Amino acid sequence: MILESAKALVTGGASGLGRAVAQRVIDTGGQVAILDVNDKQGETAAAELGDRAFFVRADVSDEAQVEAAVAAASERFDGITLAVSCAGILGAARVLGREGPMPGELFTRVVHINLIGSFLLAKAAAHAMSDNLENPGGERGVIINTASIAAFEGQIGQAAYSASKGGIVGMTLPLAREFARLGIRVVTIAPGIFHTPMMDGMPEHVRESLGAQVPFPSRLGKPDEFAQMVASIYANPMINGTTIRLDGAIRMQPK
Repeated sequence: MILESAKALVTGGASGLGRAVAQRVIDTGGQVAILDVNDKQGETAAAELGDRAFFVRADVSDEAQVEAAVAAASERFDGITLAVSCAGILGAARVLGREGPMPGELFTRVVHINLIGSFLLAKAAAHAMSDNLENPGGERGVIINTASIAAFEGQIGQAAYSASKGGIVGMTLPLAREFARLGIRVVTIAPGIFHTPMMDGMPEHVRESLGAQVPFPSRLGKPDEFAQMVASIYANPMINGTTIRLDGAIRMQPK
């Protein structure tokens, strides 16, 4: 698959990792639909990216909204060839906290947005991609999910987040196997500690401390490095059905 001709759709594309992916697609020559719940940021991002980008407001936990957004992108671009799920929330909380046990609604919300939201996009995107003509290698499209190293080394307070990201890792291979007959690949990236807007709210010394925990390079990951991985996956047809850790060799401690 050639990124220069990509017809991409990115959830959480108004900021952070998703914004970097959208930028990479545009810089390379492709087209991108930005899906986000933040109207202001989404419209601003689309305007900055230019005529080959547009914004669609969509809540990834709402099946109808996801399907409508995929349909809008498919109509605008005459099909989609790349779908990247970057939308998600942290929902950090201890199961048995100072104020009592974690409400089940919190756990459900995190799983609904992070895991079910990724599934809903994968399902809708694969359905749309199935109508694409095969390229010379038999490919019709690529679906890339975003998990986290918390899927493997969840810390105290990350029970909901880790469960949601572990679910994404778990569904990657079954989806890739099912969509193989359609020429659609499914891959997951599990990033480590990256500099996203969430980090901007932390004091500089806290960010430096987090970066120092990474063996090499000893710093926070850059959103563009995540986007570079998306581009590499899209270009390499043998990357399929797997989860790639993008973490500088860090292994998280219990807390």
